[in-house]
Amino acid sequence: MLKQSALRRIAVTTIALVIFGILSFFPVKLEPEFANDYTLSSMSKGAIYLIDPYEYVARSEVVMKNTDLLSQAREIIETLTIQGKKSHYLPNGFQAVLPIQTTLLSIDLQDSVLKLNFDEKFLKIPKDYEEKAIECLIYSLTELPNVKGILLYVNGELLTTLPNSKIKLPALLTRDYGINKIYDLTKMQNAIKTTTYYISKYQNYSYYVPVTEIRNDEKEKVEIIIERLKSSPINQTNLMSYLNANAELLDYELLENELSLSFNRYLLDDFEHEQILEEVAYSIALSLRDTMDVSVVHFLINDNEIKKMFV
Repeated sequence: MLKQSALRRIAVTTIALVIFGILSFFPVKLEPEFANDYTLSSMSKGAIYLIDPYEYVARSEVVMKNTDLLSQAREIIETLTIQGKKSHYLPNGFQAVLPIQTTLLSIDLQDSVLKLNFDEKFLKIPKDYEEKAIECLIYSLTELPNVKGILLYVNGELLTTLPNSKIKLPALLTRDYGINKIYDLTKMQNAIKTTTYYISKYQNYSYYVPVTEIRNDEKEKVEIIIERLKSSPINQTNLMSYLNANAELLDYELLENELSLSFNRYLLDDFEHEQILEEVAYSIALSLRDTMDVSVVHFLINDNEIKKMFV
């Protein structure tokens, strides 16, 4: 009996060593979770605007497998569709806005304008979300290169009025439409429209929320944005800004699509190494891109450039 038991143990050990040797020469390749959908060489990230947990239209990111523009636009629309093919890629707490099974019948790009033709399910957006859905579409699709605006059709008819809220729409939808709009007007004279990007956080995820404010102001748009980011953004909200209240915009210069901003040293997070917080740089640069249509922002301290951002 003892001899048989010993032989069995030797046999088991031998088999285990053989299996280990085979695995060593032919290792099992472990694929990432997304391997069924994407390959590492084809993945890219793009900005998308979704409804955040606080009911704002917020800037997030989506993984895209396509590289041509029209295919990327289709991917964005799939992500914006409730229970769409890419709904499982949404950040935790965020939601899509287009009704279930909404179908994009056709898409075309001419002269930097995307023409979108949806089926009738598009008209089933709840009243309180209609304008948010328009903002999500405009801001998501105009993040794509060479897309400046969209034309929105339903079954071949240009959509000029939202069916439930009765809000009138311009024929050409651009970022000038605004997002998360706040109106504070006492008169039409000196009405200034600016879009400022604040920071929000849900659980451990930080992201940007643009807010378009239309109010009476005699300051320049650059000055308004910096002042908004220095002060408490909006009372009783979760929106934040990390720009130091002591930061002062000393001068600025606009040359074509590039804007140079000269600040005092309180713009910096690290005086010794002259570093600016990424959250501060992005909040300012994104705000100026949307408000003043610039694509490059230079940050200067004492006439020395400390950061250059392409947006």
